[in-house]
Amino acid sequence: MTDTPAKPDIREIATIANGRDITRGFIDALALLPPQDSVLRVRGGTYQLYEQVLSDDQVQATFQQRRLACTSREWEVLPGGEKRIDKQAADFVREQLTAIRWDSVTDKMLFGVFYGYAVAEVLWVRDGATIAIDAIKVRKQRRFGFNPAGELRLLTASQPQGEALPPAKFWHFCAGADNDDEPYGLGLAHWLYWPVFFKRNGLKFWLIFLDKFGMPTAKGTYDPNAGPTERARLLQALAAIQTDAGIIVPEGMQIELIEAARSGTVDYNTLLMRMDAAISKVVLGQTLTTEVGQAGGNRALGSVHMEVRQDLVKADADLVCASFNQTVVRWLMQWNYPTAALPQVWRMLEEPEDLNQRAEREVKVASMGFKPTLQHVVETYAGDWIEQADVAPVPAVPLPNDRSPPQFAEGAPRDAADEFADNLEARSDAALNKLMEPLKRLVQSASSLQEIRDGLDTLYPDMDATELAGLFREGLAAAHLAGRFEVDQKR
Repeated sequence: MTDTPAKPDIREIATIANGRDITRGFIDALALLPPQDSVLRVRGGTYQLYEQVLSDDQVQATFQQRRLACTSREWEVLPGGEKRIDKQAADFVREQLTAIRWDSVTDKMLFGVFYGYAVAEVLWVRDGATIAIDAIKVRKQRRFGFNPAGELRLLTASQPQGEALPPAKFWHFCAGADNDDEPYGLGLAHWLYWPVFFKRNGLKFWLIFLDKFGMPTAKGTYDPNAGPTERARLLQALAAIQTDAGIIVPEGMQIELIEAARSGTVDYNTLLMRMDAAISKVVLGQTLTTEVGQAGGNRALGSVHMEVRQDLVKADADLVCASFNQTVVRWLMQWNYPTAALPQVWRMLEEPEDLNQRAEREVKVASMGFKPTLQHVVETYAGDWIEQADVAPVPAVPLPNDRSPPQFAEGAPRDAADEFADNLEARSDAALNKLMEPLKRLVQSASSLQEIRDGLDTLYPDMDATELAGLFREGLAAAHLAGRFEVDQKR
């Protein structure tokens, strides 16, 4: 047995080409891969089916909420390194995105989350010595397909099986599939189709129900000897009941109204609300940020549901940005800044910290004898700061009827209260140090103010103030007795 490791096999073995994917069957004879979406295969086979799903009011409202929650946040371009060339490359990418209205491009590309995949064409332009982005045009998904090798193809009238596309030209990504063998992905529309289908059919039956029970059915009776002409006249009279205020019928014919009767409860509105709630869960992961499900909610539960939605929004933003960084940004760098580290485009979705709450927490920490550094203040609260020097004590001001020369703190005579304060301070040092020992250990071991804050609650049981409280009781009692003694001596 040898200790030399075997060489790694760099081949792709479980490819879907060459008929190796048993879940698809033999597909080498096909120029394009068919989507494996079960709904498309059963209900129509084209993505036009999902365009109808998007026309539903609840789908449109919830998916728009999800997209806007992403594009409403600011974006940033981070340098890939600390070198000057890295920062110049990041500035270049930032200028490109500002010029092409990056928010609008992102909004359109997010429809790839709905359909399963998105495709955009990058229009390049030469700007002096650099290659720049003239525009990014998001194309209709169903205009494109993938061949068995997973390569993107453009479907045209002359080449319905797809024409090959040039490299570094089309930016695309897929989302939602549970494997990498499905280049079309699996969008939200796959799970939204049936709730929308049931909702629309329920609405249709609801309208029929309202028509049936909102107006009675007219019944006409004709004589057995009536001919086709008389029967046709009676039918015309029945039809006229719904639009005319009055009608006439031949003698011998009768018309009566039949009221529809039913028993039990028929509530199509419950079905519609249930389907709208299902749509909200698919798109947003919850219901409390939409009209559906607000009843019975509360502020705390609403906050939890909002956090669930934020997780989805962050995932969407990362999906678009990560695919853009690996394609368009990489192409830009290869042509213009080949030696620079790759910049990164990201959306800033983290909620900003409440500085008021942080300031209040730091005031409490400062009351325990700790002072933040100037660097911490500048980094946390921004702005221009300088450290304030300690303020000298203010001299005592004599009263108007006091003829004695002013005396300052340093040379002021000491009374019994000063002596009691000094004695109490000296005796309490040990007790105070014992009381603060758990806090000191926490501060020394903590790596951040947040860790100190989180650990304060657990410290209180270990901070025994009994000895210090006893000293204060003794000191207050002695000061009280001394005061009474001084008053008595002045009488």
